[in-house]
Amino acid sequence: MMLAAGLFLALVSTAALNGGFYLQHEASQRLAELTLRHPFASLHLLFTNLRWVTGFVTGLAGWALYIVALDLAPLSLVQATSAGGMGLLALLVRIGGVRLSAHERLAVAASVSGLLLIGLSLPAGTARTAVVGWGLPLIWVLASVLVAGVAAVPAAVVLRPGAGLAIASGLLYAAGDIATKAAVSGIEPVYLFAVMLPLCHGLAFVSLQLAFQRGRALATAGLSSLLNNLLPIVAGIVVFHEQMPGGLLGVLRGLGFAGTVLGAALLAAMGRSGKANTPDSDEAHGRPGVNAASR
Repeated sequence: MMLAAGLFLALVSTAALNGGFYLQHEASQRLAELTLRHPFASLHLLFTNLRWVTGFVTGLAGWALYIVALDLAPLSLVQATSAGGMGLLALLVRIGGVRLSAHERLAVAASVSGLLLIGLSLPAGTARTAVVGWGLPLIWVLASVLVAGVAAVPAAVVLRPGAGLAIASGLLYAAGDIATKAAVSGIEPVYLFAVMLPLCHGLAFVSLQLAFQRGRALATAGLSSLLNNLLPIVAGIVVFHEQMPGGLLGVLRGLGFAGTVLGAALLAAMGRSGKANTPDSDEAHGRPGVNAASR
């Protein structure tokens, strides 16, 4: 019963998170340039925009539900369930007036099919976990922060606009999720992971908001969500020693994991290679010139 409740909350959580990302992306496209040189002016632009604030609050509600879900179900299972939210993001983009390609429709189908397979594997019950020390979670989080820094700055020059920041955001959100799992699991020292949680999520928030103005929704929120779903699934098995069920149910759950991650990967790849979700010009968005925030 607790496992089913945890997965239900994970579904509601991912709906809120991806819906919030979509609203924030749409609002950011119409704002003057956000810049780290003028952080307070940038925050003022965001928090005085009703559409962006609605997306932000919706995302916060989704994150709160995610924390509760982590307390009820294993990390890898919660994240695989959450990966289906990529399908919702694609639907929101389509409703916003962008036609989905055949590959993007395939991605949505893969995500939904993966969720169904995970549901069929639930009779196996909650995965057993071993006792976990603080070392592996801490190393994972610190390594994620380091790689995120590389992606956001030096690697960004060879990536599609917004992709480097989106990668950094996904890595940091995933690191925050792993710190959250460690904290709610009572891994000592709990205060250390409790401090890392807002630090990682704060840096991820900044990276993602900057990415939103540099790329389309599926290339920014999509790529960030891909990493945020994929990495904790791996961490659940590697760091928290979560185990797959055996037999046919184990095969179904494995295929479910693969389906949800494949769907996320396809959406992110199409987001990077396809046409922009929105018109290229700032004027088409009713957005001021890119230097407006620094004036």
